[in-house]
Amino acid sequence: MAYSELIKDFSRIREYMRQFYVFGFKGRNEFDAKSARSYDNEKRRIESWLGEYMAFRQESSGKKVFLSMDSRDIPQNPLYQAFKTKSFTSGDIMLHFYILDILEDGCYSAGEIADIIASDYISAFDDVKEIDESTVRKKLKEYEELGLLTSSKEGKKVLYRKTVDDVDLRRWQDAISFYTEDHPLGVIGSYFSQQEDTPFSFKHRYFLHALDSEILYQLLTAIDEDRNAVLRVEDRRHLICPIKILISVQNGRQYVMAYNLDTARIAMFRLDHIDGVDLKGKASDKAWLKDLAAHTEQRMWGVSLGDGKTLEHVEMILDIEPEATHILKRLHREKRQGEVKQIANSRYMFSVDCYDAWELVPWMRSFFGRIVSVSSTNKTVETLFAEDMEKMFALYEERGEDDAVS
Repeated sequence: MAYSELIKDFSRIREYMRQFYVFGFKGRNEFDAKSARSYDNEKRRIESWLGEYMAFRQESSGKKVFLSMDSRDIPQNPLYQAFKTKSFTSGDIMLHFYILDILEDGCYSAGEIADIIASDYISAFDDVKEIDESTVRKKLKEYEELGLLTSSKEGKKVLYRKTVDDVDLRRWQDAISFYTEDHPLGVIGSYFSQQEDTPFSFKHRYFLHALDSEILYQLLTAIDEDRNAVLRVEDRRHLICPIKILISVQNGRQYVMAYNLDTARIAMFRLDHIDGVDLKGKASDKAWLKDLAAHTEQRMWGVSLGDGKTLEHVEMILDIEPEATHILKRLHREKRQGEVKQIANSRYMFSVDCYDAWELVPWMRSFFGRIVSVSSTNKTVETLFAEDMEKMFALYEERGEDDAVS
């Protein structure tokens, strides 16, 4: 099979990039979906978009290729390029120009457009296959769905015309540039951006969410239209009613909070674990689902729901001296649904009830050095913290008091 940079189905590229460049760092010998030639073709295709951002390391099992990029030095998300290399037939490209040229100064039906193409365009060539009316009609409907054309009915005729667009994109380039690099669906803005360099600089950017753009778009469509959906996750199917999208400000991961109709429970699904979304019919009254989701969210520290019923209590006593106001402000700013109480001159107690106490562990660890005690109804978390504190004290003792203070 000859190599082509163009692709027919983005989901195939998405899966390949996830398994080999994002999650797995796999080698050529681990590619078992198709032939080794398929691996080479996919690799060459991705290298044509991301060559300068690819790196490799040599291991005993072979060469492992992965993506390596510094978001501070990249003006535009390079993964958007993968969406702009879709393959097309010669008929697609001919119809694109024929239809838009014909509708430049008027409106016509599918039959009239097919006749004009045959008489005014194809007749000028000897070896071009005639395009039938049904093909023209399908292309017109496709362009109407994309917003390129609008239709109106006159008697039994359906007439098509070009969509009137008087927006001056040049005046919106800065706004488009910001949207492109900041929004989870920034790939849409990348089609309108005419700037090679963005005037904005971002401290934190999560490039990989671009790979989930189609999944996110389908889920947002289901939410907007109050529809159910089937999520394809590995070999399983989940019938859900999507409620809202949650995005982590710490790592950029995207989740959909949904009501799982099979288990009759609120559930969370990571978008980068979803293989596909199939939209279904209208959902029943969603008002009670939104209330249930809001009630559930008040008891979540992150995205874990535990068993969805049992709450785990966590208490953390901190020693914060009066001059360390920045620590106290941070504690109040990041406490989420928890409470902060002053229990002595420099002693403060943070407490919270949530579904999964394990989710607090990384955050609580960031206060090491000020923690007096940690207690929880989840005894595993409590034991872990006690062991961590002992290891930290032992480490300081090994270094010596002078080194520890310095």
